[in-house]
Amino acid sequence: MRDWLIGLGVALACLVVSWAVLVLLARRLPPGPLRDLAAFLPDCATTVRRLRRDPRVPRRARIAIMVAGVWVASPIDLIPEFLPVIGPLDDVVVVALALRYAGRQVPRQVLLDAWPGEPRLLLRLLGAPAD
Repeated sequence: MRDWLIGLGVALACLVVSWAVLVLLARRLPPGPLRDLAAFLPDCATTVRRLRRDPRVPRRARIAIMVAGVWVASPIDLIPEFLPVIGPLDDVVVVALALRYAGRQVPRQVLLDAWPGEPRLLLRLLGAPAD
C-alpha cells in the first residue's frame, strides 16, 4: 500500500508541475478570444502540413513544426484531452511555440500563405516582425 501512495504522490506532483509549466507558458502567449482558441489546433494542423513541404522553410524550422504536428497527433499528452477547456492546452502551447520559432526563420508571408485561419490570430501569435 505504501508503494502505491508514493507512486500516486509522484504522479500527482508531476501533474501539478506540468500544469504550472503550461500555465506559465500560456501567460507568455498573446491573449485571444476563446473562439480563436477553438479553431487554433485545426488551423495549426493545416499549417504544419503546408509548411513541411515548402522549400522556403529552413530545415530547423521544418523539424520544429513537424515535432509540433506529431505532438498534436499523439494520444500521449501532459494534460488528458477529456478535461474540458484545459485538455488541449498543452497542444496549443507546443504548436504556438513551434510557430513562433518558425516565425523567426521563415519569411512572414510564407507563414501567412500557409495559415488557413484568421490572419490576425497568426500575426498576434508571431508578435512584431523582426527587422
